Parts: sequence; structure tokens; C-alpha cells
Amino acid sequence: MQLTTNENILNREISWLSFNERVLNEAADTRVPMLERVRFLGIFSNNLDEFFRVRVASMRRLVALGKSPRDFPEQDPAKILESIQKKVLKLQKKFSDIYNKILEELKHEGVHVIGIKDITPQEGEYIHQYFTDVVSAYIVPLILSPKLPFPYLRDKTICLAVKLVSKKSKLKVKYAIIEIPVNPRISRFVVLPNFDNSDNVRILILDDLIRYCLDDIFFMFDYDSIKAYTIKITRDAELDFDDDISKSLMEKMSQGLVKRLSGRPVRFVYDSEMDKDMLNFISLKMGLTNRDPIIPGGRYHNFKDYMKFPSVKPSLDNVNPPVLLHRDIDPHSSIIDVVKKKDIMLHYPYQSFKHYIDLLREAAIDPDVKSIKTTVYRVASHSKVINALINAAKNGKDVTVVIELLARFDEEANIEWSTILQEAGVKVLHGIAGLKIHAKMTLIKRVVNKKEQFFSYLGTGNFNEDTASTYCDDGLLTADQEIGNEVAKVFDFLEHNYKRYNYSHLVVSPYGMRKHFLKLISNEIKNKKAGKKAYIHLKMNSLIDETLIKQLYAAAKAGVSIKLIVRGICTVQTDLKESNGNIKAISIVDKYLEHSRFFIFANGGDELYYISSADWMIRNLDHRIEVACPVYSKEVQSELRNIFDIQWKDNVKARILDSEMSNQYKPQKGEKVIRAQIEIYEYLKSLKS
Repeated sequence: MQLTTNENILNREISWLSFNERVLNEAADTRVPMLERVRFLGIFSNNLDEFFRVRVASMRRLVALGKSPRDFPEQDPAKILESIQKKVLKLQKKFSDIYNKILEELKHEGVHVIGIKDITPQEGEYIHQYFTDVVSAYIVPLILSPKLPFPYLRDKTICLAVKLVSKKSKLKVKYAIIEIPVNPRISRFVVLPNFDNSDNVRILILDDLIRYCLDDIFFMFDYDSIKAYTIKITRDAELDFDDDISKSLMEKMSQGLVKRLSGRPVRFVYDSEMDKDMLNFISLKMGLTNRDPIIPGGRYHNFKDYMKFPSVKPSLDNVNPPVLLHRDIDPHSSIIDVVKKKDIMLHYPYQSFKHYIDLLREAAIDPDVKSIKTTVYRVASHSKVINALINAAKNGKDVTVVIELLARFDEEANIEWSTILQEAGVKVLHGIAGLKIHAKMTLIKRVVNKKEQFFSYLGTGNFNEDTASTYCDDGLLTADQEIGNEVAKVFDFLEHNYKRYNYSHLVVSPYGMRKHFLKLISNEIKNKKAGKKAYIHLKMNSLIDETLIKQLYAAAKAGVSIKLIVRGICTVQTDLKESNGNIKAISIVDKYLEHSRFFIFANGGDELYYISSADWMIRNLDHRIEVACPVYSKEVQSELRNIFDIQWKDNVKARILDSEMSNQYKPQKGEKVIRAQIEIYEYLKSLKS
């Protein structure tokens, strides 16, 4: 059942599940290298976990409160949950089928993911020794008692529920829980030694390794049989803060994170082979009822670990081409000098994120640089960006870092980074109550002959060198002083929240972004009626804002051509009669995650270009500090135009977004085969200074 509003807006939750199905389709695509297909299974699973932790948990709270979603108040959350459950069950069946097929294909390539029954005596000796040397120290069995509360199980971890049966004991059946320890020292996948000197690779999943060693764990018990079944709990990810005004935000955050760990379960998945008496016992002890999502599954859970499936055969893996340097930036030369002369747009992951890090390093030692200001939402675990900022502070620069503590699932890391930066002498700000700071900005101030010079970086993605190698993002480097002055205004507002500024160039939410884009769409309608060029080309991750969508419908009705490239949620109905076929939408899911946002408006023939950190969603437009930056350089505009056109012509990885959410691949129709991410790399490689 597809849910729509009275305003012809598709349901966002089902649209998100449709996006995740596109991810799953990549695992089924035989054109994708086999080990990469395995990792797409992991991405699908990880996405689904987060969906349950955030969106399903939110829906369940609405049902409990008798309220409707803020985005679409006319929709019934109970019906939405019902639709989600149906869709998820279909996707899980599809997932299992694809997984089993991939396992068979891997066998033909000499990669065997084996089970307990396949273990040879020689491998068995190795496994017992590996368990003793590496795994056993992390194993702490929890014995379940009818008289004691059910032990706390951490969110997103996988556990083995163990059943011991003894004919002699008074208590004939004992139950226990073992948490499967997946950490930096222990992989979920144990690559076994090659005992037969063949080309075959044999891999044992850690779950089965522990099953194989159950007798080593429960040696002190007398039992006739022992069985183990996988279970997994997904908890509500909502952070709950107390309202004690005497506590700092950091204190409240830390306490909220502890509370999240014990949040109410929003999904309990169990091995469908589990004995019914065992399932009933565990469900009862956990306080689960028939209204809770108790979902039968397979022998293995937490497929998110498959994102780190070992690269055991390079011939079966994805090989990315070498990262490109920007044509205007020479190694070991001044980036600031280049930006003085012209605007530079960096396109990740095709081009090197090292350029941005080098810019910070240059600023850290440039005697004319007086201050560096930047926002931080998510950074790498061993962040070179943070290190460069710390070095700048040590060199006497005035460094200010605005860290968003409420970056979901990165809260703990950002608290730690705050402490590290403050100890290094960096001024750390934590933003504005009620507004997440999601804007991606850096401002470098130089003073030459007593005259200030601003160098600005405005981007679509995080300052994270790890994700910059897999996420498609754009970052603009400019010495435009008017833009620099406005970036300085945004930073001043972040530090002094009572100040309000007007902007002539930047578009800043929540104070004017929706209004600005509504105006631009209205302008296209006026131009169309006046016989001028009129079109709207948008690329983003999510498009669900009802007000903007209705305005797009009005534009389409007026004859404005609208092209949408939306990776994730898209609640636009592209086939409304009133639109006259003027709205077309595609989604591209490929080896790199499409994360950039940029917008092109015809403007009567004098095109307007913007890059932005914001999707067109209520949370981005009304509840976050976001920035959209105009692109004035004709050279950079040409790059964005060409990238958009290449993606629009994709006929390998592009799916058509329709109201049925069918996820049909865009037909090739005898045309040249165009895979956008490969073509974009070649296009950027071909550019000359």
C-alpha cells in the first residue's frame, strides 16, 4: 500500500525503504564486483538498523501519544507502521535470496563461507586455539534465571541465546546469553589458514566459531545437548535530556547517551529455528508483547559487519582509479595564491580531499593568517583536519571551531573532540539551542598591509577525509570578499545568537532558505509565462518538503521543465496529470555515495547556481543552520552543469523515480552506455588549466 497525502505527496518512510531497496539492488547486480556486492548487503543492513532506531522509533512514540507526523499531519502513524512492516518483510526475503545466491557465486570463485559442519579436523584445532588466544577473553556468558531481571543487552549488538538441556539436573533447561564481540581486534570474519595449499579461501563467521566452542565456554555445566541461536535488539535512538539548568550541554549530552543505550527496543530479531519455549521465555523476560516488532530472521544478524567483508581476492573486488589533483593546484605550492586568482571547486572523491587539509596546514604557518574558523559535524576517527587546526592554534592563530554535539551517532566522538580542541587552546562553540549546525564552512582571515582578506570554503559534505574517499561532495574555495564577509556574519551569529544579519549572497536557514527557493521557483513560472527560458535542475539527497514540492507542482503545471536527481527520499509524484509530464526524476546508487547538493535555475537564460549543505526537508530548512552558496565563476558553473548533464544521461546505475516506487533502471535504448561516476572521473581528468 502506497501512502500519499491529500496534497499528492508520497509517504516519506516508504520512499526511504524504496531507496534502501535500490541499495539492495546493487548487491543483486552481477555487473558489480562480487565482494563489493557483499558490502552492499552490509550497507543495506546498516541503513535498515538506523531506520528502525530513528524513524520507526519515532512512529511508535507517535502511536503511543496518539499524534500524527509533524511533516504530514493527515497520515495515521499506525497505518504507516503497518506499511513499513509489510515492506520490510518483503525486503528481508529479497535480502536472504540475494545473500544465498552470492554465497553460491563466491563458491565458484573459490571463496567459501563455511558452516560448522564444513570444518575439517585440522581447521577445528586452529579454531579452538584461536578461540583460546583471541576470543575467549571477550566472552562473558550471562546465565538467565526466572527469578532475576533479564540482563541488559547493548543496542545493535548480536548475541547468541544458548539453551542447555540436561536430563539429570533438577532444572532440566538452562538459558544463557553470549554477546558476540566484534571490535577493532576481532573481525566478524575469520579467514582460516590454507591447509591444503589450494587457491580456495575459507571463511568462518565469528558466530559459528563461538558455536563451535560452546563446550569450551560451558565446561562446568552438566548437559546432554546445547544449542545456540542468534538474537539482536535495536533500540530507540532518541536522546532524552533532563532540564536541569545547572548542567552544561556537554553534561546533558553525556547523560543522554547513557540513557540511549537502554532505550526501549524497537525491533527484536531472532533465529526462526529457535525453540518456541525459548522464544517465549526470552520475550517474557524482556517485557515484549505482541504489539512489539518481534521478527523471525535467519541464522545470522547484524549484516552491517559485511561492509567490512575481507578483500580476500583482489580480482573479485572493486578497484578505484587514482585520486585526481585539481588542475590548478600544484603539490607543495600555495593554495591561497591560487584562490586569490580564481574560484576553485573540489569534487570529491574524484579529486583529493588533501587539498583542503593542505589549505589548513598552509594557513597554520602563514604569518599573515590571523584566524581560522570552521564548523564540525562529523570528522574522521583519526582526523587530520583536527590535527591541522590544533597546529594552527599552537602557531598562535586565533582558531574557532563550532562543533555540533547533536550529530546523530557521533555525539560521543564530538564530545571527545571538544575536550581535545579546548585543551589545545582552540575556542570551541557548541551552537544554538534547538538548531543543529549542519553548514559546512571554513573562513580564513589574512591581514596584509593592515587590510583584511577573507578566504572561504563552503561545501556540501563533512570535513572528513575518510568519507571524502567514498562520498560524492563539492567544496567551493573562493576569495570573493563579499561572500567572505557574509561567512564571517554567519560565524558571528553562531557565537552571538542574539544577532541577526541580512545576506545578499548566502542563503541561510532557518531564516530565509525556504523563502528564497520559493521565490526562485516562482521566478521560473513568471519567465515561462513571459516566453523566456525556464527550467529547474536539482540534485540532492532528499526532497520531502511539502511547501517546496507544491511549488514545483505549480511550476510544472505552468510548463517549467523540472529535472530531479535525488539519491534517497523523494516524495514527489512525477506522474500527476497536472504536471503535464514536466517533472522527471532519477536516483543514482553506485560505488560512491551521492551526497552533493546543487541547484540550477534557468533565470531567463542567465543561469543561477547554488551549492548547499541542505536537502529540501523540514529539518534542514526550519531546524538547522544551513548555508547555500551562489556559484559565480563561469568556469565552476560549467563544471556543475556538465556533471549534472552526465548524471542525467546515466543509463547504467540511474533508476527512474515514479509514484509506484518501482525502481526500474533507466532504459538504454541503443544509446552509448553511460555510467555517470566513471564518466565524471574521465571528464574531470580531461580538464586543463
